[in-house]
Formats: sequence, C-alpha cells, structure tokens
Amino acid sequence: MLAVLAAALLFGTTGTSQALGPAGTTPLSIGVMRMVIGGTGLAIIAFSLAARHARRLPAGTVRPRWGARPVLLMVLTGACLALYQPLFFLGTARNGVAVGTVVALGSAPILAGLLEWALTRRMPTPTWMGATALATVGVVLLGFGGEAGTAGGTDPLGLLGSIGAGASFAVIANAQRRLLDDGWDPFTVVGAMGASSAIICAFALPFVDLSWLGTTSGAVMALWLGLATISIAYVLFTWGLSGLTAATAATLTLGEPLTASVLGIVVLGERLSALAIVGLVVLAAGLALLAWGSRSPRDPAPYAVEA
Repeated sequence: MLAVLAAALLFGTTGTSQALGPAGTTPLSIGVMRMVIGGTGLAIIAFSLAARHARRLPAGTVRPRWGARPVLLMVLTGACLALYQPLFFLGTARNGVAVGTVVALGSAPILAGLLEWALTRRMPTPTWMGATALATVGVVLLGFGGEAGTAGGTDPLGLLGSIGAGASFAVIANAQRRLLDDGWDPFTVVGAMGASSAIICAFALPFVDLSWLGTTSGAVMALWLGLATISIAYVLFTWGLSGLTAATAATLTLGEPLTASVLGIVVLGERLSALAIVGLVVLAAGLALLAWGSRSPRDPAPYAVEA
C-alpha cells in the first residue's frame, strides 16, 4: 500500500511540472519525450532489480516461460503507457491540472474494477466498493466544481482525453495483475512495459517539435517527468500491485488527483470552487477508508522483494 501511495504522490506532480515548463510545448511532444526518457530509465532500473532478484531465488525454482501471451501482455502495457501520455496532457491542458488529473485518475478505478470483473467474474470486495463509491463522489464534485468563478472544468475534448487516459491506466493495472498471477517477477513486468513504451515513442520523435528541450526549464521538466514520475513511480506501483488487486491499487492511486489538486492550488494558484473543495475532502475520506480496511486475510501476500 505504501509503495502504491508513494507512486501516486509522484504521479501527482506530473501536471504541475508541465505547467511550470517552457512555452511552446504540446501534449504529444511532452508525452513522447517523457516516455523516451522515463521508459528507458524504467527498463534499466527494473531489469537490473529483476536480475538481482533472480540470482537470489532458491535452486530448482520454477520460472514462467516466455510465450505469445506474456509477450503480448507486456507489449500491451507499454502501448497503453505510451497512449496515456498525450491523452493525459491533453486533459490537463484543456481543463487545468486539478480537474484534468482528477477526471483521468478518477475514472481509472471504476474502469479497472469493471474490467477485472469482466475478466475474472470475481466481484470486488465490499471495502473496495464502498471506498471507490465515496472517492467517486469526490471526483464528481471536484470535476464539476472546477475553478472558482467558472461554470466548470469540463471541456469536452479535454474530458475525452482524461477518460481515455483513465482507460489506458485500467488496462495496464489488469494486464500487470495477470502477469503477476502467472508468476512473473514484478520488475520484469515493469521493465518490459518501460522498454516497449520507449521504443514506441521513439518512432514518434521525428514528427514532434522538441525545440523547447533546449531550454533549462524544458530539460528539467523532461528529466523530472521521465525519471521521477515514470522510472521510479512505476517501479513502486508494480511492486505494490503484486500484493493488491488491480481495483484496489487503482483506487489507491486516487492519491494522484489529491496531490495534483493541492499542488495546483498552492503552487500554480488555481482557485477551486466550494463544491470542488468539498470534493477533495470526500476523496480523501475514500482513500482513508480503503487504507483502513482493504487488507484482509483473503488478500494475496505481498511479493517480497528487496530493492
């Protein structure tokens, strides 16, 4: 749980980092550069940790075999991570950091839970349903409340981008859950995701304007978005996911919109309406409920890995 929450805090700095970056950027150019840097760093860190862990396994340990299914699932996570980038930045550019992030990650637990139920026919726990219902109410209030003095923060194109980002995240959570259930090392899983996403985004480099990367603020933004919010954050997230259901992990990541909203108010000076502030409080209550009661004897034991 702590690993997933720490990842969510790093995720939550993404929109603010973009807003503090240089002028002349586009959602596509930022997303592509973020994944080329972050995906490469993620692959290097994760594969190194996977190799270290493999050397410590007892002799005779049965390892999962490579085949079409695991390869396709790993490539799928990389493709979804690459797709997530421009969709997420489109949402924050159109609706602001607080609202765009809330809609993107607020839709993820609902979509992840529905997808997990469709794949496994296993109903989520009552704790997850209660916490997600409470958190979703907070997301709706925050999303429709928007900034103070406006009619709301729901630009249609930005809304579609944020929901698309949430759907991509839900697919990642479920695909990784399937791989972990099959016995794959979590660092192998996240390393493959980073490598495939970096390769996919590298093909887009000739078609985007990266002139902003030559500025100091642009370089700092790209490094932070890549290394902190991708390389480190996704290692933490996948490690935590190995001990949780995809639905629970996705709900815990609602700490991202909470973080993004606070940073938007404190750092960027965004002013939220009274309705949006109530939404933040309700969202925090949902996270607290999940943290208090989501672990039960039926939960899988955490994947013990020494990082």
